[in-house]
Amino acid sequence: MVSAADPRAAAAGVEILKAGGSATDAAIATMLALNVVEPQSSGIGGGSFWVSHAARTGRVTTIDAREAAPAAATPHWFFGPDGVPLSHADAVPGGRSVGVPGALRGMALAHRQSGKLPWARLFQPAIRLARDGFRASPRFTNSVASYGGHLTPEARATFAVGADGIVRNPAQAALLTRIAAHGPDSFYVGPQAAKLVAAVNGAARNPSQMTTGDLASYDAKPRPEVCVPYRSYRICGMGPPSSGGITVLMILKQLERFDMTRLGKDSPVAWHLFAESSRLAYADRNLYVGDPDFVRVPVAGLLDPAYLAARSALIAPDRTLATVTAGTPRGAPPRTPAPVSEVAGTTDLAVADRAGNVVEVTTTVEGPFGSGLVVDGTVLNNELTDFDIVPVDAGYLVANRVEGGKRPRSSMAPTIVYDASGKVRLAIGAAGGSTIIAQIAKALVGVLDWHLSAQEAIALGLVYAPGPVATLETGTAAATLQPALAALGERTEVAPMGLKANAIEWVGGRWVGAADPRSEGVAIGEDGRVSDPTRAAPVANRPSE
Repeated sequence: MVSAADPRAAAAGVEILKAGGSATDAAIATMLALNVVEPQSSGIGGGSFWVSHAARTGRVTTIDAREAAPAAATPHWFFGPDGVPLSHADAVPGGRSVGVPGALRGMALAHRQSGKLPWARLFQPAIRLARDGFRASPRFTNSVASYGGHLTPEARATFAVGADGIVRNPAQAALLTRIAAHGPDSFYVGPQAAKLVAAVNGAARNPSQMTTGDLASYDAKPRPEVCVPYRSYRICGMGPPSSGGITVLMILKQLERFDMTRLGKDSPVAWHLFAESSRLAYADRNLYVGDPDFVRVPVAGLLDPAYLAARSALIAPDRTLATVTAGTPRGAPPRTPAPVSEVAGTTDLAVADRAGNVVEVTTTVEGPFGSGLVVDGTVLNNELTDFDIVPVDAGYLVANRVEGGKRPRSSMAPTIVYDASGKVRLAIGAAGGSTIIAQIAKALVGVLDWHLSAQEAIALGLVYAPGPVATLETGTAAATLQPALAALGERTEVAPMGLKANAIEWVGGRWVGAADPRSEGVAIGEDGRVSDPTRAAPVANRPSE
C-alpha cells in the first residue's frame, strides 16, 4: 500500500512494490515522482525526515535529511545592509534562504539500509513523468497562480502548462537520469554542485555564500527516535531537529488522563482540552527544540511522565488558561521563546510492503515553490527561513537561530503507532507548516480514542491552538464549535488552513489507506485497490497547499 498526495506518485510507488521492491524502494520512487508532479511541495532540492519499521526485527529507525545552512551563515544571515532583520516574506525569495538539500542523501542512506532493487530502477517512473509530461492538476495550476509570484523567469517557464494541458520538464528528466546512473554523489560534487552554488550565489535577490564544500560535506544522519506509550499503544516519531515528534507526543500524554473516548469527537470540551494541551506543548516546543548538534534539547525531560503529568494538571475541562508559558523540564537550558514562521510547502507519504516493513516520510521545500529558484528543472528550497530570523530574545540567544552547518527546526512529524502486541497499527504524516503537529495529534486521537478510521480522522476539521487564539477550520464541524468554546473561555477565529495528510493502517488483517480529502491524494494497494477520500465527511475548504 502506498498513500501519497498525488495519484501518479502513489502509482510510482506501487510499480516498485510490484517489481519486488521494499517499502523503502517504493518510498524513494514515490518521493521522486512527487518531485516531478508536485514541485511546489517537495523534491531533491529540499529535505526530509524518515521513520521506518523493520518487520524482521521490529526496530524503529529514523533518518534526518533536513537541509543545512552554509558554513558562512551567521545569526545575522537574514539582516539587511541597514542592520535590520528582513521580514519572512522578504527573506524567502532568492539564494540566501536555500539550505544545502538533504532529500537525496536521505534516500541514499535509506536505500543502503533497506533497499532491494537497484538504485537506478527507482528513478524510472519519475524520469518518465518528467520526460513525457504530466497533466497539470488543479492543485498544481492553482499553486503556480497563487504562490508563484517569487518564481524566477526560468522557473516560471519550467512549470508552464502547454496548450495540451501537459507540463514537460526535460531538464529535470536529464538530471534524474544522471543521478540514477551515477548515484547521489553526482548531485553533491562536481559540475552539478557547482551549478547549484552558482545559482544561489548569483541570485538576483538575496544572494547566498554557499560553497561546493557545503554540498560535498553534507550527509543524512540517523537520529534517535522518540517513543512514548499512549493508553495501550506505543507511538514513535522523529526527534530533533524536528519538533514534530516530541510535540505530538506531549499533546497526547497531557490528554491521557482525560476520558477522550467518552467525550467523543463532537464534544466542545474534548476540543477545548485538545487546544489547551496544544498550547502547553507548543510553548515548550518553541522554547527548547533546535538542532541537537548545536543546542542542548532536553528530550528526556520534555517526555518525562512526571513532567507531563505536571503540565497536564494545568488543564481544566471547564476553563481556559489565562496565560501559557513554557515549563522547566529536567535538563532544560536557559532560553526564551521565539516566533514560529513555517509555511505550507510540504508533502507526506506512507508505504507498507508485503513483508510488513513500513516507511513514513515527510519531505519539503519549505514554502510553495521554495526559494523560487530552479536548477535543471528542480526547485531549490527556502528552508533556512525556518530558522528564527532574529537570533536574540530578551537578552538570550534563541535555540533555533541561524548558524553555519546547522539544521533549522521543523514541525514535520512522520509517525508510526504500534498496538499492544507490538505490531504496526498506523503510519501517518502531514504537511502544513506548524499545523502538522496539530493535524497528527488530532488524527491520533481520532483513531485511538474515537475509534475512527484513519480516513475519517484525517478528514476531521482541525482546532489549531499554538498560542492564545485557537483557529477553527473553515467549513468543518470544528467551526461550529465556536460558541461552545467561547463559553469555556477560548478565544477563537474561523479560517481556512492548508492541511494535507496521508496514512496507512492495519485493519482486519490488511492494509487500508487514507488520504486527505482536502488534497488530490490517494492510497493505492499493490493489488490495485484505490482509497476513496470522499468516503470521509466532506471538507468544504480545499486550500491549494
